[in-house]
Amino acid sequence: MAQNYKALDSITISDIVSLGISQEEAEQLQEKLTEIIHTCGAATPQTWQNISKQLLNPDLPFSFHQMMYHGCYKDFGPNPPAWLPDPNNAKLTNVGQLLESRGKEFLGSKYRDPISSFSDFQEFSVSNPEVYWKAIFDEMNISFSVSPERILVENSSCPGGQWLPGAYINPAKNCLNVNKKRNLDDVVILWRDEGDDELPLQKMTLMELRSRVWLVAYALERLELDKGSAIAIDMPMDAHSVVIYLAIVLAGYVVVSIADSFAPSEISTRLELSNAKAIFTQDLILRGDRKIPLYSRVVDAQAPMAIVIPTRDSSFSMKLRAGDISWQDFLNRAEGSNCCYCCNCREVEFVAVEQPIEAFTNILFSSGTTGDPKAIPWTVSTPLKAAADGWCHMDIREGDIVSWPTNLGWMMGPWLVYASLLNSASMALYNGSPLGSGFAKFIQDAKVTMLGVIPSIVRTWKTKNSTASYDLSSIRCFGSTGEASSVDEYLWLMGRARYKPVIEYCGGTEIGGGFISGSLVQPQCLAAFSTAAMGCSLFILGEDGYPLPSNVAGTGELALGPTMFGASSTLLNADHNEVYFKGMPVWNGKVLRRHGDVFERTSKGYYHAHGRADDTMNLGGIKVSSVEIERICNAVDGNIVETAAVGVPPPGGGPERLAIAVVFKDLDSSTTDINTLMQSFNSALQKKLNPLFKVSNIIPLPSLPRTATNKVMRRVLRQQFTQGENSRL
Repeated sequence: MAQNYKALDSITISDIVSLGISQEEAEQLQEKLTEIIHTCGAATPQTWQNISKQLLNPDLPFSFHQMMYHGCYKDFGPNPPAWLPDPNNAKLTNVGQLLESRGKEFLGSKYRDPISSFSDFQEFSVSNPEVYWKAIFDEMNISFSVSPERILVENSSCPGGQWLPGAYINPAKNCLNVNKKRNLDDVVILWRDEGDDELPLQKMTLMELRSRVWLVAYALERLELDKGSAIAIDMPMDAHSVVIYLAIVLAGYVVVSIADSFAPSEISTRLELSNAKAIFTQDLILRGDRKIPLYSRVVDAQAPMAIVIPTRDSSFSMKLRAGDISWQDFLNRAEGSNCCYCCNCREVEFVAVEQPIEAFTNILFSSGTTGDPKAIPWTVSTPLKAAADGWCHMDIREGDIVSWPTNLGWMMGPWLVYASLLNSASMALYNGSPLGSGFAKFIQDAKVTMLGVIPSIVRTWKTKNSTASYDLSSIRCFGSTGEASSVDEYLWLMGRARYKPVIEYCGGTEIGGGFISGSLVQPQCLAAFSTAAMGCSLFILGEDGYPLPSNVAGTGELALGPTMFGASSTLLNADHNEVYFKGMPVWNGKVLRRHGDVFERTSKGYYHAHGRADDTMNLGGIKVSSVEIERICNAVDGNIVETAAVGVPPPGGGPERLAIAVVFKDLDSSTTDINTLMQSFNSALQKKLNPLFKVSNIIPLPSLPRTATNKVMRRVLRQQFTQGENSRL
């Protein structure tokens, strides 16, 4: 890309004018640019840093931003830094303050400053878990009812080790605690409903949150379910669902996370796998002028007892199934607790159920390669991992306002709850689509300081110019996860907030957070990761199946060090050892953990994600197996023999696109119209699997490539289709 741009010292006023900038403004910009080049040179990271801070603003055409960035780094090579940490600001980050106070204790004479010593600190977090995790729990004010005997006990029978043995804790109670960084009057949730863009933000203080969570916890106990029972939530992520989530955990039950976009069959599968005894849901979901049924899908899924919340406090417009309970009737069951849902009660605290460290707190789901979702339990330690990632990598702290468009059905929903509340920050929730200008205005009005995104959302914002005229300068950093990002889309994103950094973040439901990320004390490059997550070690496997040396560039399947705090140790419907450890290489006496992504480590120490090594793909931030998609597509047309679904990265980088290889019964005489077939595929997938899925390309083939054991070689198809996309450039 950069080779198509002029070097900065070759750019003329007429070049700037050609981008739609007035002659007068172009002259002023060129004069400032000349001054920066004179001071910093024409092609250094400091040049770009000064351009991004002194020259660029969101009102200038994005093409000018591109001209500056690509012109500066025209001959730089891979991984040009889009953001550089300021040494003084680095010392004010969570990690910086910890290192300034204890860096010499941790690292001895090697410690210099937070920026220079961060890589050493990351390695320390892996090699000294006892010291590291005690320090992080202290920093986050984590309160155990029974303290752990130690941090980690390693043994051969459990590859991941035993974490926090003997400890008892309730993570929801910790979310509600008053501590030295938070008091009862602090706002902990801000929200706005779509369509209410001109109304003031709605807010909930810690006192109000505690009162509401306690009331729901009391009402839950009146259901007389056994402690440890699974209770599902199938709702949009709003203030109600956050209260319900915390109440379930506080009362000693297990949340079952179900995305509100799922079809009845997908809801039913997750309810059965988790053995859920009840489910919280809404009557409808409002999106603009549309009313999307939700309760009816739960009924069609033959769900157990449902507690049904009216949308935006409206009255019910439908009759409930026998045995189901309206929200108000459910709350009325807590009568006698002397607490109401809208008061600021202090004296009726629900006594939290303290749980042993191995107890389940949440059951989430991730697609496997067999077509069935993996049922992944989070223990009560997993929330601490999520919150620690937020503390270390996104620098979430007291006074921050954190927003991340997501749902409790995906791991980033619970992550957002814990990463904000356990770090004494506030969460900002928009009850509506994040794709339009209403969401941008919400981010502005809420003064969000950490905004999480997925690349497909950013692409829509850029295409529709959704953020135009809104001030996003309150943002300190972005977080990005879910799918691969592209350089120019994220250059645009940074520019909307006057070049605040994007922290790329990749992990998994079974990790409870990330294994690779960025940091505010390291230079950040676009569409790249700068570090293994704290407490995690990464290995790129070579062609022989064994790790490449840690300082060698290369591409291969990523493996993880087995001892990661918060990571899963069991699956409800599969053999955990077989899924994650069987057949993996041994390194330093420890069997490595399988993840399944292909990663590249560059010569400069950055990492790039290259999709899945297995037959699972990532569509719009949602992992789905090829088998699930193929099963539906095979039944669409009687002329189809078989299909193969693969995710293909676009030529310029970014999220995978869904391509379907189709073998027809009679390819030569087939009268099947490809456009009609694509519409049929999309309709079936959106109805039966997920309304967000979309087929981008259909490729007729005479047959599918197969192994000697007759397994479809989807990796070969993915490579062929990717080469085909690139050849069109």
